Amino acid sequence: MGKMRFRVIPAERNTEQLANRAYLTGIDHTSWPVQVSIEGDVLALGRAVSESARLHAPWTIEGHGEVSLSTGSLLERAEPYPLPLEFARGTIIHVRNQLSEWELIGLIPPPAIGEKLAAAVELFSHAAVEGDNPAESARKAEEAIRCALDAGNLLATAYTEQSIAARRRDAARPLGLLGAEIGNDLLDDYTARQFIMSFNAAQVPIGWRETESTEGHFSWKINDRQIDWCRKHGLKVAAGPLLLLDHRDLPDWLYLFEEDFENIVEFVSTFVRAAVERYRGRVDYWICAGRVNSDVLSLSEQERLRLAARTVELVRDLDPDTPALVSFDQPWAEYMRERHDDFPPFYFADALLRADIGLTGLMLEMNVGFTPGGTMARHILEYGRQLDSWSVLGVPLWLSLCAPSGHHDDPLAVRKITLPPGNWTPAAQQVFAARLIPFALARPMVRGVLWNQLLDARPHDFPHGGLFDDRRQAKPALRTLAAIKRKLLK
Repeated sequence: MGKMRFRVIPAERNTEQLANRAYLTGIDHTSWPVQVSIEGDVLALGRAVSESARLHAPWTIEGHGEVSLSTGSLLERAEPYPLPLEFARGTIIHVRNQLSEWELIGLIPPPAIGEKLAAAVELFSHAAVEGDNPAESARKAEEAIRCALDAGNLLATAYTEQSIAARRRDAARPLGLLGAEIGNDLLDDYTARQFIMSFNAAQVPIGWRETESTEGHFSWKINDRQIDWCRKHGLKVAAGPLLLLDHRDLPDWLYLFEEDFENIVEFVSTFVRAAVERYRGRVDYWICAGRVNSDVLSLSEQERLRLAARTVELVRDLDPDTPALVSFDQPWAEYMRERHDDFPPFYFADALLRADIGLTGLMLEMNVGFTPGGTMARHILEYGRQLDSWSVLGVPLWLSLCAPSGHHDDPLAVRKITLPPGNWTPAAQQVFAARLIPFALARPMVRGVLWNQLLDARPHDFPHGGLFDDRRQAKPALRTLAAIKRKLLK
């Protein structure tokens, strides 16, 4: 069994919170199941293999909050690696590589990027020779990380501005859609006005649990009125997921057949067929299946793959003119630190596309800042790298996003997740949306971005993840989304 060790400086940062979220990836960016232990000031990660790896873990950097950083690719060795120094090395390499890649395709970087990177390299050089003074080395390494992340922010802004300008000059490459999930309740007048000002699309959930709460008896009233409202106001409609592999969305009666996969396939097929036959011609995009990499109903990976494929096949047979998407939760697959899967999200998507069943798009669901069950916060360039990786599959991409605006108790949140104090505020949620959404829409392969939680005033998945607070007042992030629509999506 292999083991990688990292000396955490200062030692008080070597906490259970760090250990519970640290993981290792190989050359293919796939993570391994790991056994993480705290040995004084050393973070030790054991695994079944001994090949080189990158460490990924949350780290708080002044001016950037808590973000997941990664080292470069490291060999196993007996002597622990100094963690701040390796995070600095990895961060500088990542930013420099991204700069080089974008310069090759014509990006003109502002001089400030080079200045920040030069400062980061100089600080890293000083940190690297301070081996006899670990505290000073760590201080300079963290300053190097901060400068490199600052450079990364400037680089992402330059890419966004120049890419959008180029696409505006090319009428054949319009920017995509911006929307949010509207939920199951009709929006009040204030919320509806704000929604229409902020978005040109809406996601209408077709909840199996609500629609077929009793086997064989369908109630379409909620879905009918939500789709009618969207069409009335000229919004593009993304309907689904028709099959959401989440125990909160599956009907209770389905669990009676948990050991009978063929019956589950038939039940899924019946529901999908009924939904598509009812709404074809009234929706613009079908989200056929979602969270298909989730571990529910004791389904094997092959069975989940088969269910996802079946939903796509049915949708394409019944409504061949409407794009069919499949959504994947946690695209970085952090959950694989605790369980082995043969099909991480990317490979799952690749298998569906190779099956040639008519899949026309992929959606990446990123519930950022929520752990467990979500995606660790990352620097903006890391989101870009994830999108670039999925772009090689050659089909349009969509983003489904959510991020918190606070850390205090949220009694209406279904997922009881403890958020670190101070990292997420209404302003932080706004900055997240302002940076990431234009950055994503600027990419040629991205067709749309959907915020997947609208209101905190009704039961919802993630604490404080809505765009309206528990008093139904708009958060600052919603004003940012309205500005994005007004400026970019005319």
